[in-house]
Amino acid sequence: EVQLVESGGGLVQAGGSLRLSCAASGFIFDDYAIAWFRQVPGKEREAVSCTTKSDGSTYYIDSVKGRFTISSDNAKNTVHLQMNSLKPEDTAVYYCAAEFWHCGWRSDYIDYWGHGTQVTVSS
Repeated sequence: EVQLVESGGGLVQAGGSLRLSCAASGFIFDDYAIAWFRQVPGKEREAVSCTTKSDGSTYYIDSVKGRFTISSDNAKNTVHLQMNSLKPEDTAVYYCAAEFWHCGWRSDYIDYWGHGTQVTVSS
């Protein structure tokens, strides 16, 4: 059974930090890029960051560059998203997602989804 289990969400004040984790199982971890998406009510789910296993490339949307860092612990089949200098506009449900081989940056390219974890940043 494929599973992507997110953890680490919560409530934090603006300027604070959170570290999200995504534990993967049930598929060949090394064959998949892992991405983080986020969604707020009434808006489409957007890609935030992604990392590929093939060459370790990392990608970020402009609004989080310099504040978020994605990393992969291949020995533990886990991907982390370190989020610093959080802003109220970062408030969303964050989803871990797996796409075969590369970062397609689109939700309809995703093969597997986690159930999401809520991140709330208060002003």
